[in-house]
Amino acid sequence: MTIVLLLLYTSFLLSLLGLSLHRTHLMLILICIEGMMLTLYLTMATLISSLNTPTTAILPIMLLAMSACEASTGLALLVATSRTHGTDHMKTLNLLKC
Repeated sequence: MTIVLLLLYTSFLLSLLGLSLHRTHLMLILICIEGMMLTLYLTMATLISSLNTPTTAILPIMLLAMSACEASTGLALLVATSRTHGTDHMKTLNLLKC
């Protein structure tokens, strides 16, 4: 295992740890998810370039497009919850209310 892949795996695990432990604000959750997606993108791009497989070269681009869609949806949810609730604290959001 190269040092680059080790660092990418470590950064993914740190983002996952941050997502599981620091769920106080919606913005922190979105940043952790975005970090996980970018780490997956870099890992996929590194593995594809080292394996020299041209058939899977489109996969990082598709993952980056999905990450952009996820980020825009997350920011729209953040704006909507901050307008209705006045804050982005997860304790104030009751998911059972409509």
